[in-house]
Amino acid sequence: MELKHLNQYFYKYKGRLLLGLLFIIAGDILGVYAPSVVREGIDFLVDIMGAPTAGNVAMPESMQFINRWMPLYDGNNWKGSLLLVGITLATLYLVIYVVKGIFLFLQRQALIVMSRHIEYDLKNEIFRKYLELDLGFYKSQRTGDLMNRISEDVGRVRMYVGPAVMYIMNLLVLFVMCISVMLSIHRELALYTLAPLPFMMWAIYIVSKKIHLQSERVQEQQSKLSSIVQETASGIRVLKSFRKENYFSEFFHAESDKYKNLQLQQVRIDALFMPVIMLLVGLSSLLTIAIGVYKVQTGEITPGVVVQFVFYVNILTWPFAVVGWVSSLVIKAEASMKRINEFLKTTPKIQNQTGAIHYPPDNIILKDVSYRYPNSSGNTLEKINMTLPRGKSIGIIGRTGSGKTTLAQLILRQFDPTQGAVMMGSHDLRNIDIHSYRERTGYVSQDVFLFSDTIAANIAFGSDIQDETSIRRAAQEAVVLKDIEGFPEGFNTLLGERGINLSGGQKQRISIARALIKKPDLLVFDDCLSAVDTETESLILQSLGSTSNDCIKVFISHRIQTIQHCDIIYVIDEGKIIEQGDHSSLINVRGVYKTMFDQQQVMV
Repeated sequence: MELKHLNQYFYKYKGRLLLGLLFIIAGDILGVYAPSVVREGIDFLVDIMGAPTAGNVAMPESMQFINRWMPLYDGNNWKGSLLLVGITLATLYLVIYVVKGIFLFLQRQALIVMSRHIEYDLKNEIFRKYLELDLGFYKSQRTGDLMNRISEDVGRVRMYVGPAVMYIMNLLVLFVMCISVMLSIHRELALYTLAPLPFMMWAIYIVSKKIHLQSERVQEQQSKLSSIVQETASGIRVLKSFRKENYFSEFFHAESDKYKNLQLQQVRIDALFMPVIMLLVGLSSLLTIAIGVYKVQTGEITPGVVVQFVFYVNILTWPFAVVGWVSSLVIKAEASMKRINEFLKTTPKIQNQTGAIHYPPDNIILKDVSYRYPNSSGNTLEKINMTLPRGKSIGIIGRTGSGKTTLAQLILRQFDPTQGAVMMGSHDLRNIDIHSYRERTGYVSQDVFLFSDTIAANIAFGSDIQDETSIRRAAQEAVVLKDIEGFPEGFNTLLGERGINLSGGQKQRISIARALIKKPDLLVFDDCLSAVDTETESLILQSLGSTSNDCIKVFISHRIQTIQHCDIIYVIDEGKIIEQGDHSSLINVRGVYKTMFDQQQVMV
């Protein structure tokens, strides 16, 4: 059932699938016909050995067509050497397998190439889903696990849609053809030959169940290892500063040992297939020879038929020998597809409503907004009411854990409120086209993220503006132009992962430039000036003050210096607004804001 999702891709590439099936049928027809040539050759040899003269021996059926254009027999006597007859039959057998090899090449070109196309499409489907899912999904997932699904899991699914499907089709076609020919030649001998088959199917079923369970355990442990490596690489600075290299080495060694043991258990289970299948195939060959010799003695069949049946047993040996491997591929693919389906079927909590209206520039209003994180015991925000007027700067201040960042994410519609509504004028944000809304917003988070690209590309990210003048202007407004010009490559400086070759302040200012180049209608700065000095912060704030008068600027911080210039300041504590006003009025109130101001003045 988990693999049912892939049917859409089989339908998409039905041309390649049908073409591959035709090549399989053509190749298997030749493969099934080849033992008949061997049978006729052996019976011809036996007849010659027992006949008074070679001229009395009938022509093999396989040579009747050849005899039309290369006469070897006139109905009574052989015109050519009997050696030539043998060479002709051997050549015919060789030609059959050469042509069969060509069809084998073509079927792999059709089906294996199809599997690569499906792999490409599935990876793109998964990646699009990653981009579609909301922020809440990523808060509950491990990065290593997500990486594993688009790499290891998709790789296992490809082995199903390619090699497994090809071998299954080949097995079914070959099985039907071989059984049909064997039954048409001698029904009783065919039944004896096929007697071990039910036992083989039963053995495959039992071992397949074990492989399925073990495959899921292996994949879960593989995801855990990927997560450990990803977290270690991301937090290498912290790891080294606390001298935890040995601890993480031992931790990874222990988890790797678990993965190794799980893999070895799976290998031991997989190893059961081949001995069981070969034993049953050997038993089938033994029965064929024993019963066949008896039937030859009674005159029911010729010696060539016995050899032909042994050939058929061996022809079926490889398809049945890979049944275990194919079953393992299918089971592993099903386990992987189950993991993929788990999030492909996940519905994003943040969605565009049907008939969502285009972004209407207006004031942002929060009405009785409350928010509770999943599995949380209480609300992070409680009955928030505030207005963010166009052309004004709004400051939001509070202690760590007061709900400031959650409020920013609600304004940006990264989350939807549990209760209440975030409005754009008279329209609920949930009724506004989310893409047009986010195109008009600029966000700078406290957790700065830069891509492994040039500085220019990072500033221009998210904007259609690519000209050098606009990029330089945005860098100047973010007070980072001089820093960039100080690099040997300037704006073409290539950044390491997450901008590791920059200082914290440089990364923050480049991320500010990235938001400013869009010239958005809403700018949200979430504690993004913590890594710059006081003088640089003042220059940045002065520069931001000269941006568009229609822009809503929201400054979120725990430092009063960052927000004291704002037209409206909201003080948040434990998820509630406890004070609001401008800097002067809040100082005069002598409440929480005044206390924070005095404490920070002393620290300065």
